Amino acid sequence: MTSEVTSTSGVESAAPSLTYASGTGRWVLAATVLGSGIAALDATVVGIALPAIGRDFHARVDSMQWVVDAYTLTLAGLLLLGGAFGDSFGRRKVFVIGTVWFALASLACGLAPDAGFLIGARAVQGAGAALLTPGSLAILQASFAPDDRSKAIGAWSGLGGVATAVGPFLGGWLISAVSWRLVFFINLPIAAVVVAIATRHVPESRAPAPRPPLDLPGAVMISLSLAGITYGLITASAQGWTAPSVLAALAIGLVLFGLFLGAERRGSHPMLPLGLFRVRQFSAANAVTFVVYGALGGALFLVPVVLQEVSGYSALAAGVATLPVTVIMLTLSARSAALAAKIGPRLQMTVGPLVIAAGLALFARLHGSGDYLTQVLPAVVVFGLGLAINVAPLTATALSAAPAEHSGIASAVNNDVARAASLIAVAVLPVAAGITGDVYLHPAALTRGFHTAVLFAAAAAAAAGLLAAATIRNPAAGARRKTPETLECLHCALDAPPLRSGTPAG
Repeated sequence: MTSEVTSTSGVESAAPSLTYASGTGRWVLAATVLGSGIAALDATVVGIALPAIGRDFHARVDSMQWVVDAYTLTLAGLLLLGGAFGDSFGRRKVFVIGTVWFALASLACGLAPDAGFLIGARAVQGAGAALLTPGSLAILQASFAPDDRSKAIGAWSGLGGVATAVGPFLGGWLISAVSWRLVFFINLPIAAVVVAIATRHVPESRAPAPRPPLDLPGAVMISLSLAGITYGLITASAQGWTAPSVLAALAIGLVLFGLFLGAERRGSHPMLPLGLFRVRQFSAANAVTFVVYGALGGALFLVPVVLQEVSGYSALAAGVATLPVTVIMLTLSARSAALAAKIGPRLQMTVGPLVIAAGLALFARLHGSGDYLTQVLPAVVVFGLGLAINVAPLTATALSAAPAEHSGIASAVNNDVARAASLIAVAVLPVAAGITGDVYLHPAALTRGFHTAVLFAAAAAAAAGLLAAATIRNPAAGARRKTPETLECLHCALDAPPLRSGTPAG
């Protein structure tokens, strides 16, 4: 018998009964794939749209940073709460509300008259994604019978991977052929289909009573803390690190973060059980996650911009340029997970970030016309191999290090750590590399700054590999085996559905 899988909040759901082959089961799968797909698609293509947005609004680099970070900020701050809302008030209900919320915010993004309005709409969109994202997997876990759940989650992961692969191509084509605004408008018909299917076919489920109270104060404090820190880091590029507004924002953010930790430590039902971090392996895995995803988030923010503004790529070409990363991940991640289950995660968590670092360093060869075969493709391939080596073992280690009753919250925490790292890196890396103001409109200056930025990111990734070598330990041989169902539920922490990593592909 397979084990019951917890939802994002770590609370077991009522006994499910749907079968994979049933008509209702297929409709449930369609709703969750399309729902998580619009969030993954949006996160994938917005980076490609940044140069077009910047030109339309005559925006500075800090505004472009906020277009990305406003979304990540509210998503990271509210993601754990979103999962708890579903457990408490009904997973289908919260999933549908999140889908409608996301669609309305997407409409506002597409209609934005200026950069400030777009940034605000992106923050609202991130809040909708925080309700939508945890619900898709939780619905599958709560709806399908244990014997069929692995098939459903595997199909969801595979179809989600296809959506992620198609995203850059579709987004780039929409931007090149019509406008960046269609990147947001395309969410509306998809969301309408999701709502129609969910309300008709998805069964309602919630965690069995008694349900713990929601940690609303904790969610507010961590969101405002991240907002203050991010605002201070981004504003420093324009006003300087000693500006009163910068110092005040950073101080408020850090104080709120301290208050959040204190509240979570004292609270009877915290959204973030700090006791998890007493497990050395869990803390080490999340520390490596933070450093690796900081390197990834900062570098990937800049790559599409440089390809378009320096090398003259169209939005479509820039989107397709990094497609090999997705192909490599989909092809090799299952094998990587199987190898880690056999030999332990330490070697791959050490080597993977070092290979990622090599890929990022290869991006420093990008200049001028950006010849794809000699300048871009080698970096993309090496970078993708590093991700395939590292991501599945990293996430599996974070999940398996936590007690079984906290596996759901452990996965959500790891996902949130990755998002917070990307949030901070997008704020810091351009400033550290001298990419501020309107530098992105000047190819020579942008090229110099980009080379500095990717080398900084490569150094961070290499440091993550050394950190893993020093802190990660392989479990005893008998403890390495996980059920296929648990392995298939691993979150990749990238803005994509979990990778199916239960068995080797083939």
